[in-house]
Amino acid sequence: METVDRRQLLLARFQRQDLHRAPRELGPAEPALLDLGVQDTGPDGAPWALEVRGAAPADEDDLAYAWTLRGAPHAYRRSDLAAVAVATAALSEADAAKRVFDASKPLRAAGIPVLEALATVAEHQRDIVRRPTVKGELSTQLTARVDEPYLRWCRPCQATHLYEQPFRLAALQAGLELEAGTSPPVLRRIPGLRPNLLRRLGTEAEPRFDVVRNHLRFAPGLRRRDVVAALESTAKDVAARWPRDVVEVAVAGEDPGPRAEPRHVLAEDLDAVRAAAPTGALRLLGPYDPYLQLRDRELLVPDEARRNDLWRVLGRPGAVVEDGEVVGTWRAQTKGGRLTVTVEPWGRWPKARRAAVEDQAARLAAHRHLPLAAVTTP
Repeated sequence: METVDRRQLLLARFQRQDLHRAPRELGPAEPALLDLGVQDTGPDGAPWALEVRGAAPADEDDLAYAWTLRGAPHAYRRSDLAAVAVATAALSEADAAKRVFDASKPLRAAGIPVLEALATVAEHQRDIVRRPTVKGELSTQLTARVDEPYLRWCRPCQATHLYEQPFRLAALQAGLELEAGTSPPVLRRIPGLRPNLLRRLGTEAEPRFDVVRNHLRFAPGLRRRDVVAALESTAKDVAARWPRDVVEVAVAGEDPGPRAEPRHVLAEDLDAVRAAAPTGALRLLGPYDPYLQLRDRELLVPDEARRNDLWRVLGRPGAVVEDGEVVGTWRAQTKGGRLTVTVEPWGRWPKARRAAVEDQAARLAAHRHLPLAAVTTP
């Protein structure tokens, strides 16, 4: 088994995700991470995540948004949507059941396979959405079309409607995208796209869009269980899709703990991991940035108290990340039409780091089309 240094691994992840890129160094659709998708959650979402990866501003011709992995909205290249629909489809019946959570129980009790149920929902969604349709309207019409095993009583809504995950996971299969910036979400047909309707599963994904392989591609050193958690899949399905061209690695000085499991790096990437060198790049990453969505959080932030603060359940802050290392957290507040960024350093910050944070705060303010009032500490 190969041994790698933790810093090298984080540097390699940081650079593989283009986080070292200069502003507008890449075209709107050039960041490689769009092969896997960039989650669009939070006040800045995917547009900010792509900007800090050096991408120029995008328009509708460049990017499209869809509910995919974990039922979350993600940005993709518009030209890739047909391939993405296949790649993000369930891998098997067991995988589909795991992805829809508690929705699988009533379906199975009624003798309805989950894959069949997802295809049924997708077919209805396709038929209903002939013009841009607000999620609530689609939900109301869909609820009237399906039987009881598809439905649940929703206490927050005080209404009966479809389980949430099947609703979301079927949408791209129906050939539907999310209109950017809409709240509540508006769905519409993707021009020129023939809906997949679960005819092809994720097992038929093109290699460039394979969601299992891409987790290792963009985060070398993940364990198999980390990918299982990220995909909300089953260990068996991920094992079946696990790349054969991997090298088992151990992180120098890491205590593997009671659930010892090797980390993996794609063989073609091992030299790049060893050669990764600091560039001094510092970024303000949003709370749901892909770099922070990885499931081996203890590697990224070894200190438990800081881990709990960064990934708190409510009011999650963003992360100040320098060359792959989280060095603090940040929050932004708008008052009087001006943006204030409050940072909480982890340890002492040198002057150069503070200057870099101020530069990135100004970049965030410009992204939000606001003047920067100040960068403060609590």
